[in-house]
Amino acid sequence: MKPKRTIRRFDVFAEYRKQDRQQEGDAEAVAKGYGLWVAKVVASRRFGGPRTAGGAGEHDGKADGGKGPQREGDWHLLDGEPQTGALFDREIVERMGEDFYAQVFVPAIKDARADGKSYEQIRDTLRRGWKV
Repeated sequence: MKPKRTIRRFDVFAEYRKQDRQQEGDAEAVAKGYGLWVAKVVASRRFGGPRTAGGAGEHDGKADGGKGPQREGDWHLLDGEPQTGALFDREIVERMGEDFYAQVFVPAIKDARADGKSYEQIRDTLRRGWKV
C-alpha cells in the first residue's frame, strides 16, 4: 500500500509525539492535537516561520511572561487556532490517506518505538519505503 502523497518528516514527527502522549495517558484526540502543535512549533523554529505558540510573541510561548504555551481547553493554540485531533486528521491523515495511515504508518512508527528507536533514527528510513 502506498500513501496518497509524499510522507514528510513533519508527519513522522507529529505521529511520534502523538504516540508519546498516548503512552502518557492522553486520549487519542488530545494526543493528535498535541502532536500537530509540537510539530508545527518545531518546524517554525527550524525554518524561521512566523508561527507562534500563543498567537503573539516567540515560538515557544515564552513572550507571555514565561507562562508557556497558550491553551484553549484540551488544545494548544497556534496563531490563535486550536490544534485539535480533527485538524491532525485533515492535515496529516487525509493527506496520506486514511487506509495508509491506519494500516501502514501508525503501526510502523509504533513498532519502531517498541524497538526503542528515536524519531531521529526513523524519520528518514521509514519514509524511504513509502514512495508515492
